[in-house]
Amino acid sequence: MAAPRVARRVKAGSAAPPPDIARARSWVITDGKAGDETQCLGLVETLGLRADVRRIPGRAPFSWLAPWGPVDPRHAPGRSGGALAGPLPDLLLASGRQAVPYLRAIRRASAGRTFTAFLKDPRTGPESADFIWVPDYDDLRGPNVLTTPTPPHRVTPARLAAARAAPDPRLAALPRPRVAVLVGGDSRHLRFSAADTARLLAELSAMSEAGASLMLTVSRRTPPALRAALAVLANDRPAFFWDGRGENPYVPMLALAEAVVVTSDSANMVGEAVSTGVAVLLFELPGTYVRHRRFFAGLQAAGALAPFTGQLDMLHYAPIDATPEIARRLADAYMRHQARIALSR
Repeated sequence: MAAPRVARRVKAGSAAPPPDIARARSWVITDGKAGDETQCLGLVETLGLRADVRRIPGRAPFSWLAPWGPVDPRHAPGRSGGALAGPLPDLLLASGRQAVPYLRAIRRASAGRTFTAFLKDPRTGPESADFIWVPDYDDLRGPNVLTTPTPPHRVTPARLAAARAAPDPRLAALPRPRVAVLVGGDSRHLRFSAADTARLLAELSAMSEAGASLMLTVSRRTPPALRAALAVLANDRPAFFWDGRGENPYVPMLALAEAVVVTSDSANMVGEAVSTGVAVLLFELPGTYVRHRRFFAGLQAAGALAPFTGQLDMLHYAPIDATPEIARRLADAYMRHQARIALSR
């Protein structure tokens, strides 16, 4: 059976990492969920690391038993052809419930030599990894647990600046003010109802009729009916709808926007939006996760976010981005771990 891993390496040089971590053999482990992988890659890129991206297969019954159960033995550490084949990493960055048993297995197989970092609550306690990051609105706390208001991501100041310096021609021709519209989709906690779809379309239409150009993008979770309605909305007004063809203009949209409308199903998209420093207008769904409501309330108190009502509200605040701080603290923890390993030899 072919190894279910991504045959690519990630490298970027947006930060000058300490020499020890720059030399680290690094893995990213998730089950392939875009939100989990994006958070991990945001830290990898901020630290300028190289990392192998390994995706865990969701095969029953092992997927049912995560995060407490065992790994699929076909993908155990070192198993030829498995997801974790090859020499064990110096640094492992993981996220998602399915990844927890594999992090635990690598920790055992390396006799603690692999430094393990986990993003979000592993649900198995703070001792599950050497370093854990959770958002402020989560309850997990511990001496190795870092909390920040926003999650790590890949929307760096350098990428925004580059997108402004060489604007995407599909967007640059749109008259100002330009509004990026980030639409998520159904999740475990909520669904877009017909009423939600109608309300979003009506409020976006009102904003467009008041003079705003819309730059719309959807996710893999967006219901087909909503996706189709947004494409129609973009047809008869100054607007751009990304249908998945051509280069993804997500960062260029954020870079050229005077405001961002974002749906409340995705804390990741909201965290990326507030890193721009422009007004973030939240389209709130009735079933929004209660912990996400805490997150949004904090951003509203900071002056970065307001409810979306079909109007272009302008907010003024300094960009909010915790990614560099999370990366720095992770690097510090890694270097302390390496020093302990060296002393034990």
